[in-house]
Amino acid sequence: MSAPSVQQPRDDQPGPPTDGTATLAEIARAAGVSAPTVSKVLNGRGDVAPSTRSRVEELLRAHGYQRRRGSVQPAPLFDLVFHELESSWAMEVIRGVENVARQEGLSVVLSESAGRLSPGQTWVDGVLARRPTGVILVLSGLDPAQRGQLTSRDIPFVVLDPAGDPGEDVPAIGATNWQGGLAATRHLLELGHRRIGVIGGPAGIMCSRARIDGYRAALETAGVAYDPALVINGDFHHEAGYTKGLELLRLPDRPTAVFTGNDLQALGLYEAARELGLRIPHDLSVVGFDDLPLARWISPPLTTVRQPLTEMAEAAAQLVLDISRGNQPSTLRVDLATRLVERASSAPPPQGA
Repeated sequence: MSAPSVQQPRDDQPGPPTDGTATLAEIARAAGVSAPTVSKVLNGRGDVAPSTRSRVEELLRAHGYQRRRGSVQPAPLFDLVFHELESSWAMEVIRGVENVARQEGLSVVLSESAGRLSPGQTWVDGVLARRPTGVILVLSGLDPAQRGQLTSRDIPFVVLDPAGDPGEDVPAIGATNWQGGLAATRHLLELGHRRIGVIGGPAGIMCSRARIDGYRAALETAGVAYDPALVINGDFHHEAGYTKGLELLRLPDRPTAVFTGNDLQALGLYEAARELGLRIPHDLSVVGFDDLPLARWISPPLTTVRQPLTEMAEAAAQLVLDISRGNQPSTLRVDLATRLVERASSAPPPQGA
């Protein structure tokens, strides 16, 4: 059966109220379609013409339509969507969400936005069709139209470790990234290092910028000049730690220590140091960020800043669950504490360095 065609409402047709109290029937009348068609759009059904869907969604957003809480029973699951799903970092997050889901008798649906900072419309349509208890977005976010679609269906969402500013009205769980960057750099300064390099994450990712800002603050507090030549942006992957590490370590006046934006880049830096015949920590000190299990397994064990990923994921899952039950959080932004974990990859600089 073909989808109903869009009819422009006549001037004498009443539009929906502008106070956010529009009903499904009023939205349908304003869009020039039937109420069942609006219902299909609300439920993410695919058998609606794109132009009709766009018209209905625009009216839902414009008039603040929101499905009444409890009018539709949500599915017993969390929708967990990652910016990228390919590392042990993601496994720590999955473990935390699974911990809460298991206690609550919920399942977890995993998605990946293929490197995009917001998932595509296909993902949104799937969420609308599944009607999960809640959505958790990791290092990702929603554009205003997508936020409106979830809000109108009364599907709560939380952003975990937001890539950018999620907005004051968006629930978000993060970590004290600035404090972590400060602690990592201060540790190296206290060991006597003055040429301290950084391999950060992507320049547009908020947590990466915060870690580098903490690094700069530690240098300034210690009276050490900031040298932009020692700061390189990577992409949080092992390969970037290797290639950017070679770049730093081949400088005429190379750093005696490097703070990497995460543990995976530290692993790549280890490889670069070995290739150049540098011993860690005798010739080069390294500090990572995250404290993934691999930080304890590599040789020498990695000094790193612990980011409580599992606890962050548990907090995000519990927060979205509370919102789904009608409990409004006292605060929409929570940052869990980071802390330095000292191991064998950091030591005083070589004599004469």
